[in-house]
Amino acid sequence: MKLIQFHQPGLGKRVGVVTRDEEIIDVTSEETPDVLQLLQLANNEGISIGVILADVQEEVSQDDVLVFGPDNEGDNDKLKFADLDNHPDPDTLHLLMPLDPPEAWGFGVTYKRSADMRDKDSDQNIYSRVYHAERPEMFFKGTATRCTGPNGAISIRSDSTFTAAEPELAYILGVNGEILGYTICNDVSAWDIERENPLYLPQSKIFTGCCAIGPMFVTPSEVDDPYHLNIKCQIFRNGQLAYQGEVNTSQINWKFETLTEFLRRDNPIPHGTVVSTGTGIITPEDMPLADGDIVEIEIDGLGKLSNPVKQL
Repeated sequence: MKLIQFHQPGLGKRVGVVTRDEEIIDVTSEETPDVLQLLQLANNEGISIGVILADVQEEVSQDDVLVFGPDNEGDNDKLKFADLDNHPDPDTLHLLMPLDPPEAWGFGVTYKRSADMRDKDSDQNIYSRVYHAERPEMFFKGTATRCTGPNGAISIRSDSTFTAAEPELAYILGVNGEILGYTICNDVSAWDIERENPLYLPQSKIFTGCCAIGPMFVTPSEVDDPYHLNIKCQIFRNGQLAYQGEVNTSQINWKFETLTEFLRRDNPIPHGTVVSTGTGIITPEDMPLADGDIVEIEIDGLGKLSNPVKQL
């Protein structure tokens, strides 16, 4: 199942199921006003989100696929996923984050190329050491207020001269540590601040617009093998492709169960926490993000996450 959150003028936040034809079925209800509460309800009731949504859809005719035209006649009036690909505006249909995470966490140095690049900029081999260590690098990334959704602005810190995109596969955790679903994450990071001193890592990682999530929440049944997904990142500058990089999640050095075990060790994690699994796409030294850039990240089966860049 593929779930989204979107804004509909006059109604506000809505929950939608993306069908195989990429039509949107509005499954918003009093009990499920957003995806996080849907996940919490499923956990509390001990049933799948599919069962809950089937009950919701029983109350609404299958013909009631959300429409945006002046009438409900004809397939052309049915809302398509592509119709939501708009700049966030209160008067416009647009995508939101697929859920509002109570917390977002990240893991670093999970790909070898990430370890090699970071050690090049350090007088110590601390990154290679953690790549081969039993304990992973882990950091708090933020809360929903620091995150943005599709087409929302990601940011360059006012005191950074080299902020970079970090395209990553992310998973959403249940309260018992189970993976509820997958999404795309851009772990935007001020590399120059971390390079100055690794103790500055929180300042490199946590700031307004430091994390983009979306476009959808995809349940595990839709993902054949999370360790074999292609990730592609493109950066556009002045309308032209300025950078492109690719990696496959088969190159990740850690199993997600291990990452989760370290994350939850003596550290209670709220239901619906987003966990980003590290990047294997390293932008070159001459390509720091610039105001007005557009960053696009695609992952097999999870869609495309696109965000403009804003200088704070």
